[in-house]
Amino acid sequence: MNTAVINIKTEPELKYRSQELAKQFGVSLSGLINAYLKQLVRTKKVEFNLEEIPNENLLELLKLAKEEIKKGKVSPQFTTAQDAKEWLSH
Repeated sequence: MNTAVINIKTEPELKYRSQELAKQFGVSLSGLINAYLKQLVRTKKVEFNLEEIPNENLLELLKLAKEEIKKGKVSPQFTTAQDAKEWLSH
């Protein structure tokens, strides 16, 4: 099998935990990454779950955005960049 090398930088703890999970799945970390890359090429989608909870700043920004949407303070959808420029210039 012809192979190529991909070098990435990651945190040591993330690498260790990923290797442990891959081992539990019965594959190497390299095999797990290859499976993900094959899925990426096949589906042309980047999909993953983030289990992190948004921080307070992001939660406040989301709350403000929802309030502005309720008040109708949103831009319309544009079909061209020129339409957007015209809307912004008013």
